[in-house]
Amino acid sequence: MLNLLRKCRETGRTCRLVWAALLLLCATASAYSAPKTILVLGDSLSAEYGLSRGSGWVALAEQKLKDQKIAADIINASVSGETTSGGRTRLPALLEKYHPEVIVIELGANDGLRGLPVAAAEANLRAMATAAREANARVLLVGMRMPPNYGRQYADQFYAMYGTLSKEIKAPLVPFMLEGVADKPQLFQADRLHPTAEAHPTILANIWPSLQKILRTR
Repeated sequence: MLNLLRKCRETGRTCRLVWAALLLLCATASAYSAPKTILVLGDSLSAEYGLSRGSGWVALAEQKLKDQKIAADIINASVSGETTSGGRTRLPALLEKYHPEVIVIELGANDGLRGLPVAAAEANLRAMATAAREANARVLLVGMRMPPNYGRQYADQFYAMYGTLSKEIKAPLVPFMLEGVADKPQLFQADRLHPTAEAHPTILANIWPSLQKILRTR
């Protein structure tokens, strides 16, 4: 490289072209190495409800990023009780404030627990994915299941919504956030709705492979 630069000083126009190429290369390298911003838009399952601060899956993911030297920052914009409608309302301001490269949408559980129409939740999730795409952000969709006591038809429609939407918007999907947790009562708090701190490493294990992959994809 040094020999090339010395020759450049002696060759006029060629020199300028080489310098331009080098500057472009540096700019490209800088863009690839710049830290990415991950925005997590979720509900109480991501907002550390009932947990000590720093013990939820988002905080664990932040530490994992550091441990694996992945240049990314996490903004946890999750709110307990949030529905897809609330997330849709809040997202534009969050996009404007943080300019994330990746958005993890973990919403829908509260819609389901309230028995809200599946079509409405799907429309809200689709609108959020569209807003993310228009802001040049990639989406990771996190799915949820409803307990069987909500009725087989509703539960099946609710779960299928995530898979259908994932294919439509061409976004990766974590099929079920609570895989390996939902069938273990000892991993839930007294309300039987919110996982304990001991469950969150498993939740992260469900989400991490997809999150890691999307971070490594340009």
